Parts: sequence; structure tokens; C-alpha cells
Amino acid sequence: MFGELAALITAFLWSMTSIVFSEASRKVGSVYVNVTRMIFAFIYLSTTLIISQVSFNLSTIQIIYLVISGFIGLVFGDTFLFNAYRLIGARLSMLVMSSSPAFAALLAFIFLGEKISFIGILGIIITIAGISLVVLQREERPTSKYKVDWNGIFYALLGSIGQAVGLIFAKFAFNIGEINGFVATFVRISAALILILPMTIFTNRYAHPIIIFKENKKGLLFTLIGSFIGPYLGITFSLISISHTKIGIASTIMATVPILMLPMVYFYYKEKLSWVSILGAFLAVGGVALLFLF
Repeated sequence: MFGELAALITAFLWSMTSIVFSEASRKVGSVYVNVTRMIFAFIYLSTTLIISQVSFNLSTIQIIYLVISGFIGLVFGDTFLFNAYRLIGARLSMLVMSSSPAFAALLAFIFLGEKISFIGILGIIITIAGISLVVLQREERPTSKYKVDWNGIFYALLGSIGQAVGLIFAKFAFNIGEINGFVATFVRISAALILILPMTIFTNRYAHPIIIFKENKKGLLFTLIGSFIGPYLGITFSLISISHTKIGIASTIMATVPILMLPMVYFYYKEKLSWVSILGAFLAVGGVALLFLF
């Protein structure tokens, strides 16, 4: 139950993060938000580990697995996801990303030998069905800005696969021995930052960030908040989750982000919720309940 609870907390954190980062991206651009969130997350994690004096008792192979997980999940996966947002918006991107639990469960079955009961499989199917129903129903603002773009759908699919493969490699590391969640997140974030920071600087996509954020303090504030609740707390809880439960179950619960966003967008953006959205929410919650109970 602890792993499932950690996954649910992750979903709540990522729900809030999606809104905060969306606001930040509208103000300063997705590349600046994407790179800066990792920098701040690195600072948060470094401070936490220094104060708490947590032991970095990791084997070489565990570090290698976490580094690969950071590359694939945070650099490969998130980069394609941001491109998908740009081309097809959050609605279709979220829909395609909801396939991540299926990829994760399949990969866990192949590489980790994890088995999920028939009830668990049914719960995953119901949860994904509910998520799909809600995401398809939600309207973008403005709706005319995004259209079905096969490049965007392909990018979102790559983002989904990147997220699933990233979790698999993190699970490899946890299977070898116990790892503190903050330490694991620190290694993943550091590896991703070492790769993405020089890459964006050399391509001139992350030029003069201080000036950019100085001119838009709200963008900086949203990025600071998002970095704390997303890469810092969110990723840490996601790693705690997969260390205490099966990847297929954990990733399915974490995929309920679009459902949990409904009340948030209702109060924050004043969006009206249709009966289809409510039905989808009940389906998704029912699927998660099956995962919790069986």
C-alpha cells in the first residue's frame, strides 16, 4: 500500500506542476522552464542531502542504472513531451502519454519478470479508459491553436516510451539494493542536467536565462514553485513508489494526472466540467481502486 500511496502523491504533485509549468512556459518559453527546473531541483536536492547527511551508499551499477534512467526519462522523454505540447497541446499529449503504464508493465514483464493479476490488468485497462475519456473531452484554450499532427503524436509516444523505460532502469537500481529516494532523484537529475545544459547552451536555445527571468519575475516564481513540487518532490515520490510496488501499478496510478487536474482547472481556469469528464473520472478512480484492493 505504501508504494501505491506514494504513486498517488506523485500524481497530485505532477497535477499541480503541470499547471505551474504551463503558466511559466507561456511567459518565458518551454526550453527555459525545462532546463531551469532541473537547475533548481539540483539545488533543492543538494541542500536536502547536505542537511540530512544521507549516505550515498550506491554501487557502481546502481549509479549507472540511475544515470541511464535520467538520460532516457528526463532528457529523451521530457524533451519529446515538450515538443508534443508545442504541436498538439496538452489534451492529445496526455492521451498518448496515458499509454506509458502499458509500456512500463510490458517492459517490467519482459525484463523484471513482474506479473500482474487479471484484476490488476483490468484495473489498468479501466484507468486508462477513464483517462482517455476525460482527456479527449477536455477542451484546449484556445481550441483552434492545436490540431491533430502526426509528428506531435509520434513525439508524445516517444515521451511515453521514455518515461516507461526510465522507470524500468530506476527499478533495476532499486532491485539491487535499498536506495534513498532523494539520492536516486539527485543522481537522475544531475545526469540529465549534465547532458541537457551544455546541449541547450551550445545550440543557443538557453541564452541569457538571467536576463529572461529578470524581465519576467512571474515566470521565475512559477518555475521555482514547479521545480520544488515537480522534479524535487514529484520524482522522489515516483521513485519511492516503484521501489515499493510493481511498475505497471505505480505508473498507472501516476497516469491519473489528467483526472486529478479536473478540479484544479475548474477552480484555476474556471473550466466547466461535462458529464463525460465526470464519468471518466469515476472510471479512472474505479480502476485505481482495483489496483489498491487487489
